[in-house]
Amino acid sequence: MYPVTGAGLGLRRDFMREFEALDASNVDFMEVAPENWLPFGGHLEQIFAQYAERFPFVIHGLSLSIGSPSPLDTAFVKEVAEFIKKYNIRCYSEHLSYCSDDGHMYDLMPIPFTEDAVHYVADRIKQVQDIIGQRLAMENVSYYAAPGQEMSELEFFKSVVEEADCDILLDINNIYVNSINHDYDPKEFLLALPKDRVAYSHIAGHYDEADDLKVDTHGADVKADVWSLLETAYQHFGVFPTLLERDFNIPAMPQLLAEVDKIKELQEQYSDKQDSQPAIA
Repeated sequence: MYPVTGAGLGLRRDFMREFEALDASNVDFMEVAPENWLPFGGHLEQIFAQYAERFPFVIHGLSLSIGSPSPLDTAFVKEVAEFIKKYNIRCYSEHLSYCSDDGHMYDLMPIPFTEDAVHYVADRIKQVQDIIGQRLAMENVSYYAAPGQEMSELEFFKSVVEEADCDILLDINNIYVNSINHDYDPKEFLLALPKDRVAYSHIAGHYDEADDLKVDTHGADVKADVWSLLETAYQHFGVFPTLLERDFNIPAMPQLLAEVDKIKELQEQYSDKQDSQPAIA
């Protein structure tokens, strides 16, 4: 059973005052980064509380740094656990990467695809899950280099989620971007993932640097090939919750909501197809 349902949107401060438009939209759930809200109170907290009363929320972290060589920041994880309880957060997701050592690097660095890294990261995920009292969802991240690679991206990702017994945040755009940058078949990658571990998914736009280089920016409309890959996912997995990410070059609300509406239309289309399938005797 999924923690949320339908079509979602990442809540950004740029459009926090658009509550009425969002309330009347097809947005079924919303997502924020806990790091952007934990230090704040006052008026911002009041606005967020208004949203949390109306929309189910998931949180997508930026600084857990699950693959870091430095010790896990358990004090931060405990703060996140309190945030989850306070706002009835349905799911906590993070990037399968790292962003800190002695200090924060302000970028998502690739974890080496090795057996040792699988065990190291899985142990840290288990530690987080013990603190928050629920399963963590790990996102398949975009990456541009694979230092020390001993396994494929797919083998590494599946091994981590299996050993950690965690969920998956399925990022459709990241599969597409990585497939171009690292020359593999995105559908083969997608269809090899364990469908019973998918908690929800992301879809976003990217930048076409070159025919063989795509950059995951979340700063453009979703590309046609990525929409197509989402359809393949719905055909294979069934319809799952899907959230639109837009972090830069944020358009006017009607344009943003048009992409959420497209997610909703695809979900209804493929839900209807599932419902029309004959039962197996």
